[in-house]
Amino acid sequence: MKILVIGDIIGKPGRNAVRKLLPGLHREYELDLVIGNGENAAGGIGLTPNTAQELFDSSIDVITSGNHIWAHKEILPYLDGNSSILRPLNYPPASRGYGYLLKGNAMVVNLVGRTFMGNFDCPFRAMDNLLAGIEHKPNIIIVDFHAEATSEKVAMGRYLDGRVSAVLGTHTHIGTIDARILPGGTAYVSDIGMVGPVDSVIGDDVSSVLDRFLTQIPRRLSVGKGDVEFNAVVVEADDSTGRAISIKRIQKIVTQE
Repeated sequence: MKILVIGDIIGKPGRNAVRKLLPGLHREYELDLVIGNGENAAGGIGLTPNTAQELFDSSIDVITSGNHIWAHKEILPYLDGNSSILRPLNYPPASRGYGYLLKGNAMVVNLVGRTFMGNFDCPFRAMDNLLAGIEHKPNIIIVDFHAEATSEKVAMGRYLDGRVSAVLGTHTHIGTIDARILPGGTAYVSDIGMVGPVDSVIGDDVSSVLDRFLTQIPRRLSVGKGDVEFNAVVVEADDSTGRAISIKRIQKIVTQE
């Protein structure tokens, strides 16, 4: 099975880049499943029903998220419904939505980290409970770990090595160079990166970010403009064992017209 996992999609520039590139990537890699982190897809923060549908129309099969999934309240009914949108599994049980879903022959799981992130339930124990509680889980399990600290991400990769097919980091918007297969057969990367403007600060307009750093005055940040960098990984996993065969980083620049 070949799975494409796309890093944090930033606003309209990111959505446009996904729509432009996905048809060619489907043909090139003969993809079976496409996952995209959409928690910044609506104006740079959060997700709305319309932006989610735009991503689905672009051939994304599952939308994962993170700490910004709650930014637009109109998305909440969709989290409870049958749409393939995930919120992190380790939010408290009373939270709206679901932290995992079965898609074809694979299970997709969304986790959020705790270090520098917030007071969430333990993502390690949440995964233990999930893996122990599903009687007929598929062999292929893909985990989007939305976390800040590389140490927490590496620890999760090692903790789940041999128990899932891939642990793929999101949230920092900066792609890392450590894509690898861990000893137990789990594909791992600390951060996939983003689909957002090159001329930006992790997707946001440079001048507004600098102003906030220099003044410490809170303000709403706007999405940057110009050419877009597209960051993703393709994971190939063995259908019968769930072990990863390969992980390949994809980095492209999409020129804005």
